Amino acid sequence: MTEYPRLKYSMQAVRKAGDRLAKPMQFGQDTTAGQYVDTMRIFSIANNWRDSHFLPMRSVRFSVGHHMKALRLKGDIASRPKRLASICRKLRESTTNLDTMNDIGGCRAIMPDIYSVRLLLASMRDKFPHEIRSREFNYIDEPKPDGYRSHHIVLQYRPRTAETEAFQGRRIELQVRTTLQHSWATAVEAVGLFRRQDLKHGNGEQDWLRLFQLMSAEFAQVEQCPIPVGVPDHDDRVRELRDIDRRIGATTMLEYIANINSHSGSIVQSTGPARHHLIQYSTDRNVTIESFRTILLGALKLTDLEAKIALRGLDWTAVLVEVEKVEKLVEIYQNYFGGVSLFARSLKSICSGKAALE
Repeated sequence: MTEYPRLKYSMQAVRKAGDRLAKPMQFGQDTTAGQYVDTMRIFSIANNWRDSHFLPMRSVRFSVGHHMKALRLKGDIASRPKRLASICRKLRESTTNLDTMNDIGGCRAIMPDIYSVRLLLASMRDKFPHEIRSREFNYIDEPKPDGYRSHHIVLQYRPRTAETEAFQGRRIELQVRTTLQHSWATAVEAVGLFRRQDLKHGNGEQDWLRLFQLMSAEFAQVEQCPIPVGVPDHDDRVRELRDIDRRIGATTMLEYIANINSHSGSIVQSTGPARHHLIQYSTDRNVTIESFRTILLGALKLTDLEAKIALRGLDWTAVLVEVEKVEKLVEIYQNYFGGVSLFARSLKSICSGKAALE
């Protein structure tokens, strides 16, 4: 069996590390040697706990892929661990603990249409090798107020062999969404990255936040899904979208993002066939991809890079993902590559009086 990281610390140590990460961590010239060593130990425990989700995450990804093949459904699927910065944010803004966080390991299935989404979910509920925890988060039929739509399922890993018993109970979050829903989520993150605003969490220019809320309702109408509560009807939505677009130049900005990121000097480093890829997005909007043949090498590089980002206060983003082919990175993680074309074309279509593009 391919070697995967295993937990080297006690669960008590993991919880204590989470309690520490939930508090602001100070870095700078006044940091003492003892504080530095303590901080690095906290990072080491948290990263090792996260890394111990790699095997369960891959198992879930393969199982979902098996269902897609059995149903003859098209779509893309990828997996990635939660970024350390996102883990810290969640610990500080919620009541969850590091040892009980549901989405440290994540998988994403992007399906061509809503029919495929519902068919895949029904098949998984009928028979799946890992336990589906009782609560599902159906943000398609019950969209979030900001317009986010996707279906989330938390899965609990079930080992099949004695070799994998050490990973018993690891929780993996699966997100299933349509291409149109994915284009919306991608655009939110891409615009947020470009403008250095945390639009994903509701922080940033109100016109952009409102535009995404209205566009989500337009997409929901095309897919014949419930529209978020409190959103105006179609004619009023279109009028408001046109007004916002004129005011902030949204379509022009989206086209610029798509263009500038396509020429951002992305670098692909690979030592042969690889499924594990480390994406780095820097403040100058340059995207770098480094590929690894083993998850262990990728995890080590991610750990080193995230420590550098935290200790130096760098405004960088780093994420380690697993996909079958490196070419799929641009399709699945479009937010790092300016992949907002579908969203931009849909906005332009809606403002011209036509429907969103499926």
